[in-house]
Formats: sequence, structure tokens, C-alpha cells
Amino acid sequence: MVAVGIDLGTTFSAVAVVDLAGRPVILPNADGDQTTPSVVYFDGERPVVGLAARRAATIAPQECIEFVKRHIGDPAWRFETADGTAYTAEQISALILRRLADDAAAALGQPCNEVVITVPAYFDEARRRATADAGRIAGLDVLRVFNEPTAAALAFGYGADRDESLLVYDLGGGTLDVTAVRLAGGTCEVLATAGDRNLGGFDFDNALMVYVNNCVAAAGGPNLLDGDLLEAELRDKCEQVKRRLSTLPEAVVGIGQYQVEVVRPTFESITRTLLRRTEEVAMEVLAESGLRRGELTSVLLVGGSTRMPMVPAMLERVTGVRADRSVHPDEAVALGAAVEADAIVRRRGRVAPGTVRRPIEIHDVTSQSLGVVARSTETGEQINTILIERNSPIPCEGRRSYQTVAENQREILLVVTEGDDEDLQYVTVVGVARIALSPHRESVPVEIVLAYDEEGMIHVSVDEAETGRRLGELEIDRQANLDAQEVERMRAALRSLTGR
Repeated sequence: MVAVGIDLGTTFSAVAVVDLAGRPVILPNADGDQTTPSVVYFDGERPVVGLAARRAATIAPQECIEFVKRHIGDPAWRFETADGTAYTAEQISALILRRLADDAAAALGQPCNEVVITVPAYFDEARRRATADAGRIAGLDVLRVFNEPTAAALAFGYGADRDESLLVYDLGGGTLDVTAVRLAGGTCEVLATAGDRNLGGFDFDNALMVYVNNCVAAAGGPNLLDGDLLEAELRDKCEQVKRRLSTLPEAVVGIGQYQVEVVRPTFESITRTLLRRTEEVAMEVLAESGLRRGELTSVLLVGGSTRMPMVPAMLERVTGVRADRSVHPDEAVALGAAVEADAIVRRRGRVAPGTVRRPIEIHDVTSQSLGVVARSTETGEQINTILIERNSPIPCEGRRSYQTVAENQREILLVVTEGDDEDLQYVTVVGVARIALSPHRESVPVEIVLAYDEEGMIHVSVDEAETGRRLGELEIDRQANLDAQEVERMRAALRSLTGR
């Protein structure tokens, strides 16, 4: 059995492996393609994944689910088939992962159930755990959930004997990640990372769809956004035109009798605010990385949306460095995930015959600040207090002492958060737990310890500050994630659908 790397993308996914010669390579799918559309179509209750599902999206959009990555970790989201069966984002993602693993096994002639799955660096802990749950539902052994920009940097630096200060700009179908990385002496050190989990090619498509719809309406045509079939056709046509405009100065969107010509300057104008949002993230990362203009040696483009000519032009203006295209933007993340999967199995003592490879040592950072809710000593209001700052090197730990608020207090309601703001409406609640206390006549100090492990997962412990007595080490009760029984139940349901 070999371990593979999977780039579980919003619009397209890919799987890769490090071969016996020590080279990371993309494994073709059953259609002979390097990437697989992240689309699921339900033919009755039979799930179809990939290219056939994507083609079905324009004729049976209500039976197709695309862009599920945007919903992973959302406990309220469901996709319901015409037969009334509801699926979570984890279950839909598991169907895609199972297809990728099966295609990899067919390409290699052996099982591929050990996987590293990539996620946007800016995914919070709920979405990371949900991605790992999706892998387990698919019947896979998830070795690690790995940051996409770090994976891309690994693919860029693997086997190269050079030192680099690298900006990885990853604009995919649904998410944006920007990460500053230093490659030196066999190490990959992440300096800073930031992103937007709801900004990607999907949003550029949306802007073009609105423009085309307005043009058709001005010509007396129908509202193309009113109805699933029309909207699905419009999205498909606009995505094709967006791709053509990456190489051509103009293209035409044809819907029925209506033809809308779109020139590249028009497309760039209607999406200018979206590009500006990505520019702001890139500038933020450069500032937080400590890299000065002139110290950056390479800008790596990752994700299909970086093919838009305005993207490398903007980055060259911001950084003064021409974008590097030595790694395929659609394959870089999967290739790097394969490198990490290979490194993990090597650390476990499993080395394929004839291979001599030295794994790259990775030093990552937190993508989110981590804190707890406490009462302000000044106002008495509940506020977010940060124990671990964003972009802290991981693994890391933060600890802070707090005072209980009442005499004879019997328990603490511990609320753990991700986010930088003191105001609770601008942070994400990671989870809630209750910690029992021994009764005291006075309020007592307690010390809360939060930690990120090397995979970005959160660990919590609470101590009595005066005695050092451990009050609890806990897994946070996460409403946003599945428990072991739910994962197994969903795994059994998937087996009944796919036979795997």
C-alpha cells in the first residue's frame, strides 16, 4: 500500500504520489485526466462523481452539487436529492475522496487508502476536522490535514538545492490563500499566512454572470438568474468565457438567441474589487512576514484562477518579482501533498526499495488566533481574550490565568474562540466545555492552556493556578463536527451507495 496526496479542491481535485525514483507525479483519473471535477450528481440514489457529474450540472442542476468545499464544517448545511435523501458536506466530500482514491489505486495497481488531504491555510479548526471526517467516511486513513500553500511550496522546492524567500498566492475556485515561505537547508519555514475562505474563481464567475444577465435584460431578454436551468447554463458559459479571456482579448457568451461580447478590460473592470481584495491579503502577508521589498525571490502562482492575466500583473506590481510558473498551478498542491505523505510513511520506517530521499522539514504557523471568552475587569462585558496570536510558529502553546467570578463557583463555562477581534461578533466559537471546580469561599485563579499541534488542531487543558492541580484535559464538544459514531454511520451509508 502506498500513501498519496490529495488536493480536495472547490472546483477540481487531484491526487499524486512520490514514485520509486523519488519524483512526485500526478496520477490520472479513470477518464485519463490529471484533475477531477469536484462535482457529485445523483442519478436517483446512485452518486456519480467527476466529469460526467459536471456535464449533468447544466441539464439536471437540482441533482448536482458543486462547490461543496465552501460548506464543509457547517453543521446546518444539507444537500437534498429529488428522492428526499439529505447529505452533509462531509458525506459529499467523502464521495469525491473515494473516487480519487479508487482512481489512484487503479493507476498504481494497489490500494491507496493512506492519504494526506490538503485544506486552505485559512481554514479554521472546524473545517479542518470536517475534512478529516470526510476522509474517514470515505474509508481512508487520513495521515494529515495539510495546508495548501505549504504543499505548493514543497512541490516548488522539492529536490532543488537552493534557498528561496517565496510568496505562494493560491487563488482557486472557492478560496484564497497567501503565504510567505522561506526554503533553506532542507527546511520549509512558513513566515506568515492569511486568506479568505469565500473568495475564488466562483466569485469572478458570479460577477460576469451578473454583467451578462444585465446585458440580456437590457436587450429585452429574460432574467437568466431566475430558474435553476437558466442559471446553470449561464454559469457554465461564463466560466468558459472567463477561461478564454485568459488567452484571448475578447469572447462571446451565447445564451439562446442572445449574444453578449465580453472584452478583457470589461471583465477586469467588473471584477476589480475582487482582485483588490486579494491584493490586500498579499500585502498583509508580506508585511507580517517581515520580508522587505527586494528580499522576496519568487512568487508562486497556484490555482486555476491565477491564469487570469490581471493576477500576475498585480503581483508583479506589488512585489517587484515576476511570477514563477515552473510548477503547474492545478497540480502543485497535490504534488506537495504527495511529498508530505511520502515523508510521513518514511518517518514511520516504511521506505520503498531503492529510494534515497531526505524529507523536507516543515515549520508552519497558525492561521487563526486562539483565545477564550472572559469578562472584562473594566466593563464586566464578555470579550475575546487571545492566548495564541495568528502566525505563531506551530506547534505552540498559550497560557493565561483567569479569576472565577463568584464565591463557591462550581464550574467554569469554557468558550474557546478563533479570531483576532476582542468583539465576540467578529470571532468564531471553536467549542464549549464545562469544567468542574471544587467549592471555594472566595473566587480562585485558574490557568487555561491552549495549544496547536503541528496539524493545526486544538488541545485544551485547565489547571488550578495556585496548586497546579489539573482540572481537565479535554476534547472540545464541537457542534460543528461529527463524533465517532456519526462518522461510522456515514461510512456504512457510503459503502451501501458505492460498494466501497
